[in-house]
Amino acid sequence: MKSPRPVGPRTLAERAAAARGMRAALARGDSSRVLLLVPDPHARFAAVELSGRFVAEEVLAGGYGLCTYVFVWDVDREPLPLGPDHLLARYLGGYGDLRMRPDPATITALPDGLCGIVCDVEWPDGQPVRAAPRHALTEQLTALEALGYVPSAGLEHEVVFRDADGPLSPHGVDYAVGGTERMRPLLRDLRVALDRSGLGVESARAECHPGQYEIVLRHRDALAACDDALLQQLVVRSVAAEHGVTASYLAAPEPGQGSSCHVHLSLATVAGEPAAGSGTGLPPVMASFLAGVLRDAAALTPIWAPTWNSYVRLRTAPFSPRELRWGVDDRTAAVRVAGRDGSLRLEFRFAGADAQPHLVLAALLAAGRAGIEERLPAPPPDAVLGALPGTPWEALTGLDRVAKLLGDEVAAQQEALLRAEVDAGCAAVTDWQRRRGAARG
Repeated sequence: MKSPRPVGPRTLAERAAAARGMRAALARGDSSRVLLLVPDPHARFAAVELSGRFVAEEVLAGGYGLCTYVFVWDVDREPLPLGPDHLLARYLGGYGDLRMRPDPATITALPDGLCGIVCDVEWPDGQPVRAAPRHALTEQLTALEALGYVPSAGLEHEVVFRDADGPLSPHGVDYAVGGTERMRPLLRDLRVALDRSGLGVESARAECHPGQYEIVLRHRDALAACDDALLQQLVVRSVAAEHGVTASYLAAPEPGQGSSCHVHLSLATVAGEPAAGSGTGLPPVMASFLAGVLRDAAALTPIWAPTWNSYVRLRTAPFSPRELRWGVDDRTAAVRVAGRDGSLRLEFRFAGADAQPHLVLAALLAAGRAGIEERLPAPPPDAVLGALPGTPWEALTGLDRVAKLLGDEVAAQQEALLRAEVDAGCAAVTDWQRRRGAARG
């Protein structure tokens, strides 16, 4: 079952209409095996495989269970150490079930003959799960539509391919054809798998660090952009594993190197008219959106940089700028104005490849919407407005603003996750520590 991915903006109502059309195919039970997928806080899916017939006969109408703790587990799938009075304690109280609700608009052909479907989740009483990244994004899309605007987005994730001998290219191969020979068997199978998926690839190229590659999907509505970014990673990892290769989305593969999640974002009206100006000039709504994001970017760092490794990228990778400034077609700026006329867009370069894409988009939309509501003027281009925090404990100081923009549960979740990351990092013994210890001898 191959689902075409329409490009450009779509309102939530238009997405729902598309889902109704795809629902009929699911109801026929055309797919023998269905993988229900829920985005978790670590930029990966929690998944359950079911028979297509069971999905058609029961799950479409009644949903399917998913344990509550997937939204408060650490990267090792261990529950976070939350006390009984913690805001998120109910996610661990009894380890009960949430209900997955498949979104047929996300139907994707996956390797091994599986049909993947991304799901929303709700509590047994039908209330939304506010700690779910997909809900956080949907909430922001609803609020932005209430102002009369609909975003479209293109996400660029860089991946590093490694086998037992190291990266599949020994040096940077930015835009190269030669030097990628060890990647070619993998890339050949990956092209086939991505074409079968129907995700809609726009471009693919070698990148600037050893073993690094980038495959970019065409721009689409924000919810689809995030779902499809994770679906693409699922396909990439699956095909890579068949070749004995690891596909790594680590934010900093090495000091001085960065793998990012760059977000290209544009706005249209709910009637479908682009909110674009003339040439490379920002229209007022885009200028205010930009101003809102720049104002809150530092406070939202736990979203852009959720892991210990994230801060190696921010501190050492030259094209992962911490300085908060914007520029026209300037990849050294934190925000780059790209394109012109109808293709004008903002490229936000804050997030690493390890960031949760639904939360990244939700954070951008929340901060940008605040800028629109307050009619903030854009600061002058190249004006430095501060910097992103350079350590995870410094990033923890902005969580009050995260709560205001994204809600108390998301803020509490991000605080608990980042504190767990800091604790794990401080409890680890690394090769770096051993080398420095040996130097003292």
